[in-house]
Amino acid sequence: MKQVVQNYKSGELAVLDVPVPGCKPGGVLVRSAYSLISTGTELMKVSEAGMSMLGKARSRPDQVAKVMQSVATNGVPATYRKVMGKLDSYTPLGYSLCGVVEQVGAGIDDVKVGDLVACAGNEHALHAELNWVPKNLYAPVPDGLAPRHAAFGTVGSIALQGVRQGEPQLGEVALVIGLGLIGQLVVRLLTASGVRVVGVDPDAERCELAERLGAAACGDPSSAAVEATVAELTDGHGVDQVYLAAGGGSNQPVELAAKLSRDRGRVIDIGKCRLDLPWNAYYEKELDVRFSRSYGPGRYDPEYELEGRDYPIGYVRWTERRNLACFLDLVARGSVDVEPLISHVADFDDAVETYQSLKDGDLKAVAVLFRYPEQAVEAEAPAVAVPPVNVQRSPARAAKAPVRLAFVGAGNYATSMLLPHLAQRDGVELSTVVTTTALSAANAQRKFGFAEATTDLDAVLGDKSIDAVFVVTRHSSHAELTRKALLAGKTVFVEKPLALTEDELTGVLAAVEESGNDRLQVGFNRRFAPLLQEARKRFGTRTGPANLRYLVNAGRLQHGSWYLQQGSEGSRFAGEGGHFIDTASWLLEADPVSVYAVATSGNEDLQVVLRYPDGSTATISYVTTGPSGFPKETLDLVADGKALRLDDFVRASLYSDGSADRKRWVSSRLPKARDKGQNAELAAFIKAVRTGGPMPVPLESLVATTAATLAVQTGLAGGVPVTLARTR
Repeated sequence: MKQVVQNYKSGELAVLDVPVPGCKPGGVLVRSAYSLISTGTELMKVSEAGMSMLGKARSRPDQVAKVMQSVATNGVPATYRKVMGKLDSYTPLGYSLCGVVEQVGAGIDDVKVGDLVACAGNEHALHAELNWVPKNLYAPVPDGLAPRHAAFGTVGSIALQGVRQGEPQLGEVALVIGLGLIGQLVVRLLTASGVRVVGVDPDAERCELAERLGAAACGDPSSAAVEATVAELTDGHGVDQVYLAAGGGSNQPVELAAKLSRDRGRVIDIGKCRLDLPWNAYYEKELDVRFSRSYGPGRYDPEYELEGRDYPIGYVRWTERRNLACFLDLVARGSVDVEPLISHVADFDDAVETYQSLKDGDLKAVAVLFRYPEQAVEAEAPAVAVPPVNVQRSPARAAKAPVRLAFVGAGNYATSMLLPHLAQRDGVELSTVVTTTALSAANAQRKFGFAEATTDLDAVLGDKSIDAVFVVTRHSSHAELTRKALLAGKTVFVEKPLALTEDELTGVLAAVEESGNDRLQVGFNRRFAPLLQEARKRFGTRTGPANLRYLVNAGRLQHGSWYLQQGSEGSRFAGEGGHFIDTASWLLEADPVSVYAVATSGNEDLQVVLRYPDGSTATISYVTTGPSGFPKETLDLVADGKALRLDDFVRASLYSDGSADRKRWVSSRLPKARDKGQNAELAAFIKAVRTGGPMPVPLESLVATTAATLAVQTGLAGGVPVTLARTR
């Protein structure tokens, strides 16, 4: 299928061939009929993409701050790879469309195949021929409403939510600053509510259009006529509400809002304009400044948008989906007429030329629609039944035959820490990348040279030519995808964690036993780090028990991080704690026999004490409240009169007291970057796949580390040490 995309690094716009998205449970697959260009939001993104790197940085200081934080934590090279990987990727455009339901996912009973729906979301209502849309981001289109009008649903919901935030009353007077697409819709919604409206915009044609849609008067922001009209309509008191629907870097909108508002009036920000509030003006009138967050309650809440959990109507009357349905109803009943807003309808195949015309100013428009060709549904590949395969050891491959790999998932970690190493490795063929979103698969295919990109996992597992499968998806899916791949007879590399619950771990082990396939590697990469390998070698053989201390300065999570979704993705320590337990066990050359964990109240700062068969102990301090400038990982190992110190995979030191002398070794040179072992780990994995030899880490050790990680949560709940079953 085709999709409109943009490369934020180069500014390139393209209509790209991408895989058809799968129809997942909890949503529907929709074939687009019309999609609406947001001439404000989308053109801002297009303009930013065309800026120099310095211009991009100036336009997004929030992102620059994140980059500097990453540099402090991960170093310049790793941060550079991550940032360039994000910039040099195709990103989608679009968030408002109307289309026909092609497939219905499990759990959906309010629409059927063939129904017309309006869809919302900058990840689900894209300028693409097909989109998978979760339940709370679509609404059925009322009978008789034209698809081209229903395509306004999302943008209309944004305007509607803004009006709700203003709490307009019959007979009041409102000022709308900015008469682009959102502003025009706000004007129409207010007039339909019995509010008299004055509009402000420097474009005379937009002012004229707003007056045709019901505004009492409109004019340039510097025009005396606007001020005079407000004085006349309000008896000199000022307007009851001001709606900021403008963009740009001027502070004029907020200054004008204060000037023309009445005492204790309401100022609602809908657009993205400068908000340097003049303190005296806002204080003296005690103005109520409010923000309108996109389509309404539910926006940016993954449980609402992705998992379909609705808010009770008694507590939240107008959610995203209810706003969408309400706007469609207003248009269907003729209360809001969107036809006058349509400046241009372009064929979808002409998308690039249309954006360019808008950007260059050759096409002056309030609303532009893409019209999609009518065509039959692309034939879906039949589901492939994957029978269990009994595989004890993969046979050795021909010496020159490449190892063919498939990737399930292509997120930040896969594209910054794994695929760059594999793409440069001789004897490796990147065969297929499979993702749930079509564009991420297409991006990975373009950047790393995958032969195929798809959203069909079953086809990948059924492909006998694929030697190994990498599972690099959200934590909650690791165990199930690993289980399926093992049953399909594949060698599996799964990023940590292997499992989030004991039941999931049991399921993976059952798949190993059922298939006889134990070819599994978990991405515990620290043990492969060259600096740590050299340090352990220099430490030498240990004769007595050891004490190990591992301080992990994990840092605070950004708002919106999916690590915060503990209900579905597990705790933060469950997600990454296996790294540190595996490193400790590798250094101590044993698996733990018990786990004791305590936590500080109110956060995820943990102290985890591991006890080993020979009496050795390892204490892992996992803290989220430390300073950002402090190293992320520091480790001390003390035994037999020797002490090993690792400083964040940048420097290692060994102290030794001998009978004749005193020695101290410090790493002779600093590495160019923090090498945490990913490249060496991948090399060992590929060698095992190619030769059919033992996996880099024994299965028993992977299971023991996973069980110990899971035992931390059990120990926190019970407050007592948890004894672990011996696996070897």
